[in-house]
Amino acid sequence: MQAAAATNGSVHGPETEFDGATQDSRAVAPGQLFIPLVAERDGHDFVPQALHAGAAAYLTQNKPAAGTAIVVDDTMVALRRLASTARDRIDGTVVAITGSVGKTSSKDLLAAALAQSMQTHASSKSFNNEIGVPLTILNTPDYVDAAVIEMGARGIGHISSLCELVRPTIGIVTTVVAAHTGEFGSVDAIAQAKGEIVETLPSSGLAVLNGDNDLVRAMVSRTEAEVLTFGMTSACDVSVTNIEVDHDLRATFTISSAWGEVIARPATRGAHMATNVAAVVGTALWMGVPTEAVEAGLAAAQVSPWRMDVRRSASGALVINDAYNANPTSMLGALDGLSRLPQSRKVAVLGYMGELGGSEIEDHLAIASEVRAVGAELIPVGTDLYGVDPVDDPVAAIGRLDPDMAVLVKGSRSGGLEVVAEALLAN
Repeated sequence: MQAAAATNGSVHGPETEFDGATQDSRAVAPGQLFIPLVAERDGHDFVPQALHAGAAAYLTQNKPAAGTAIVVDDTMVALRRLASTARDRIDGTVVAITGSVGKTSSKDLLAAALAQSMQTHASSKSFNNEIGVPLTILNTPDYVDAAVIEMGARGIGHISSLCELVRPTIGIVTTVVAAHTGEFGSVDAIAQAKGEIVETLPSSGLAVLNGDNDLVRAMVSRTEAEVLTFGMTSACDVSVTNIEVDHDLRATFTISSAWGEVIARPATRGAHMATNVAAVVGTALWMGVPTEAVEAGLAAAQVSPWRMDVRRSASGALVINDAYNANPTSMLGALDGLSRLPQSRKVAVLGYMGELGGSEIEDHLAIASEVRAVGAELIPVGTDLYGVDPVDDPVAAIGRLDPDMAVLVKGSRSGGLEVVAEALLAN
C-alpha cells in the first residue's frame, strides 16, 4: 500500500484503497482513511465507529484491531507525510490565502469564482491549521485545475511550515491588523508571520497583497513572484469604487483592473468585504477567468456559516449572525453593516474578543464607544470589558422583536453566540 510507504508504516489486515481522509469519526465517508489524532481526546478510541461508518482503513499508533490498519509511530507526523505525497499529484494551480481577517470568506468567494470555468477544490469551513491544511490536500482530487487553501497562524513559522506542504503558486494576504496579538505579541510579528506565504512563491507565481495596508504592502520586498495589489485606492492594481448596500446588507460595487471592470454583488454581506472581494477578483482574472464568470461566481458562492449571515426572525426582525469570531477590525465592519440598516431600533449582542493581549480593555471599550456612535444598544454577554454589566439571557434582555428591529450577534468562537442568534430567529 502506497500510504504505508509514504508514512514509513506497516499494513495489518487486507490490502485496500481509500479515497480521501478525515480525523473526525463522525464525518467518515465510505472508502475514506480515518486518521486518529491524539489531543484532548484520543482519536484511537473512535476507530470502531470509523470502521462502522465505512472507513476503508485507518492509521494507528496502537496495536491494530479489526479492519485494515497502517501502524505508524505518530499519526500526526503520518498525516503530514501523506499530505506531502498527495501534493505531488496535484497538477493544478494552488492558491493559499492568509490574513488577520477575511480568510474564510475570501476562500469561499474565490473557489466559487474559479469554479465557473475550471475544476476547483477548496478548504472545508476554516480548515486552516496543521491538521486542516494537510487534510485539505489529501481530499483534493488529482484532476483539479485549482485548489484554494486557507492558512492560519498562531506564531512565527507556522505559515512557512504549511507552505512546505502546500507549495502554493499564488499567495493572498487579505490584511494585517490587531488580531491574536495575545499570541503573537505585536502587529509587526503578525505581519512577519503572514508574510511567510509570499516568501515561498516561485518567480512564476503571484503575490496578491492589500495595497491599502502598510504592513502587507511592505511584503513586496519578500517575494520573487509577480505582485498584484488590491484595495480602495486607485493606486492599487485592482481597486474598488461605487459601493452601495441594500437593506439586507448585500453590497454592490465596481472593481477596476487591467482586465476590465467587474460589477460585484457577492454572496457575502456588508461593505467591509469589498477589499477582500477585490483580491478574489484580481486573482481570478489573472488566472484567466472571464469577467462575466467572476461576477456569476461571486453572487452564487456558498459562504461558510455564522459570518454576517442575515436572516429574518419569525417576528420579522433582522438578525445578523456574525458569531464565528471577533476582533476589533471585524467588529467595526459588522457595526458598519448594522449602522447602514433602516430599522429604527438597532441592538448589538457582543461577546468577548479573545487573544488581544494587553490591549483587550482598551479594545473592548473602543468597540462599546462605536456601538453608541452608530446609535445601537449594547448587550454584552460573558464579559464586563465593554464597561457594561453582562446579561445572562440576551434574548430576554432584548425583549419583543418586531420588523423595525435589527440585531447583530458577534463574539469570539469561544463564546458560542450562534445559539443566541438561533434563539432570536426562532423568537
